[in-house]
Amino acid sequence: MFTMNLTSVTNKRTNNNEEIDQYLLRIAVGDHNALSALYRATSASIYGFSLSILKNTHDAEDVLQDCFVHVYNSAKSYVSEGKPLAWMITIARNLCLQRLREHNHYSDLPEEDWAPYINSHEGISGEDRLVLKECMQSLNDEERQIVVLHAVSGFKHREIASILQLPLSTVLSKYNRAIKKLQTALQKGE
Repeated sequence: MFTMNLTSVTNKRTNNNEEIDQYLLRIAVGDHNALSALYRATSASIYGFSLSILKNTHDAEDVLQDCFVHVYNSAKSYVSEGKPLAWMITIARNLCLQRLREHNHYSDLPEEDWAPYINSHEGISGEDRLVLKECMQSLNDEERQIVVLHAVSGFKHREIASILQLPLSTVLSKYNRAIKKLQTALQKGE
């Protein structure tokens, strides 16, 4: 059965925050290798979040690349507050919203579009991937974004509220509703 160890995700994220901060400092002084390392460390989270908003792999890939261009150009002005991935997710969110305004389109997220994101996470078996893809289809857009940010990327609910510009109570209720939907979907699948 699919389970996530949130403690290990949170501990890993704390270590990654320090590492990501170091990459950003090195990028600010022109270290191209640091940009490559930052991409490897954060691209799955940025892509997954962008995909949850745009629902189109091509647009999500474009936003991912644009996000890293923006990060590279803004690294000198970055001020570390211990949440570098939140800063990058905010950039991605703004780019996604800009893209939606420009193209004024919304579409359903095809199941196959989640595969690259889900496959990028180690420790998830093939069977769990299939179950996860099916369950994620039961969530609406905001619920999917909140679950991805909390359960996959390890953000706290307060941070998610800030990133998505929603009240904390809304994030909490949508997360709880999404978890119940996922539990129901899992029980139906058993």
